[in-house]
Amino acid sequence: MKIQMLRIALLHFSFDEYSIQLANGLAKYVDLTLIQPEKLSAICKDVIDDRIRVLRLKTPRIRDPRNLLTMRALMRIVREVKPDVLHVQETNNPWYDLTLLLHEMPPLVTTIHDVFRHPGDRDLIPGSEYTRRIAFYRSQQLIVHSNLLKDILVQQFRLPQQRVNVLPHGELGTLFQHWAGARVAVREPYTLLFFGRIWPYKGLKYLLQAMPLIAERIPEVKLIIAGRGENIDELLSDTDKERYEIFNGFIPVEAVAGLFQRSAVTVLPYIESSQSGVAAIAYATGTPVIASNVGGLGEIIRHEQDGLLVPPRDVRALADGIIQLLSDPEKQRQMQAAAALRCQQDLNWSNIADQTIEVYKHAIAAKNTKRIG
Repeated sequence: MKIQMLRIALLHFSFDEYSIQLANGLAKYVDLTLIQPEKLSAICKDVIDDRIRVLRLKTPRIRDPRNLLTMRALMRIVREVKPDVLHVQETNNPWYDLTLLLHEMPPLVTTIHDVFRHPGDRDLIPGSEYTRRIAFYRSQQLIVHSNLLKDILVQQFRLPQQRVNVLPHGELGTLFQHWAGARVAVREPYTLLFFGRIWPYKGLKYLLQAMPLIAERIPEVKLIIAGRGENIDELLSDTDKERYEIFNGFIPVEAVAGLFQRSAVTVLPYIESSQSGVAAIAYATGTPVIASNVGGLGEIIRHEQDGLLVPPRDVRALADGIIQLLSDPEKQRQMQAAAALRCQQDLNWSNIADQTIEVYKHAIAAKNTKRIG
C-alpha cells in the first residue's frame, strides 16, 4: 500500500545504477515518475519496476545549445506530472542548474554524491563546479552519504543542519548480478580487483607499488584492473605484466558482476573519496573490500567486520592488509557474511526508501512554510 500516495518525480542524468535501485525501492510506497536520459533505454528495459512511469529526455553533448530544448522538455514534464516532490541526483549539467535558478520548482530534494569534484576529474564541465551550487541553496532538503559531506555543507556552505540528511549508499551488486544473468564466475583465491575510473585520485599507483611486496609473500597474487582513464601501459612500465589482467575502457554492465565474483578482494587505494559505488557493488557480490581510510570510506567500510581500512598513500600498510586477508580464507568468509547482512539492513533499498520518504515529507513541509511566510 502506498504511503500517503505521494507523487514523486525522480530525475537523473548520471548515477544511473543508484537511481534505478532507488526508484525500484520507492515504487512500493509512492506514485513514481522516473525521468532519465534516452541513452539508458536499452539497459533499463528489464530492470525497472512495472509500477514506475518512465519518461526519457534527449541529452545532447553538454556544449550543444540544443540543451535548451531538453530543459524546456524537462519543465514541461514537471508541469504535467505535478509532483509533490522533485528529487534530483546531483548533476554535472550547468543547463539544469540555470533552469533551476530561473524557474519555480516543486519541493526540491537533491542527492549530493560529491560536494567537491575529485582531483583530476576529467568529466568536470567548465563552470559547473560553481553553477551546481545553486541546488545546494534552492533545495528544501539535501541527501548525502556520509557525515563528512554533511559537515562540509554545514560548515563551508553555511547550510542549516536540518536541511542535510545522511542516508546510506545502497548496495548495487544485485542489479549487476541481474544483468549478468545465469553467468556466475568462480572465485579465484589470490585475485585482486581494482574497478572503476583510473584517475589519479583513485590511487592505483600505490596498489601497483604494493604488488611486489604482496608477491613476496603470496606468489600466486594477480590483479584485475578494469575501467577507463589513465594510460595503463605507463603505470605498468616497471611491473611484471604477467600478474595483471587489464580491461582499459568501458565495462559492459553484464560483465561487471563476474569481475567481482572472480576476485577474492576488491581494493580501493583512494587518496580522496566522498563515498563509493564500487564498495556498493562488492558487498552484494560477496567480495571483501580493502580501502584507504579517507573521506567517507571510513563510514562505509566497517574495519575488521566487512572490510579493512588502511592509511592512504601507505604502500606497506596496503600490502600488509592485502596479505592478511588473502592468507585468511576464514576471515574472508566472515567478511562476506557481514557484507551480506548489511545488504539486508542499512544498505537495503527498501529501508533506504523509507528514510527517503521522510526526507520528502520534510521538503514538502519546508516549502509550505515558506509559502505561508
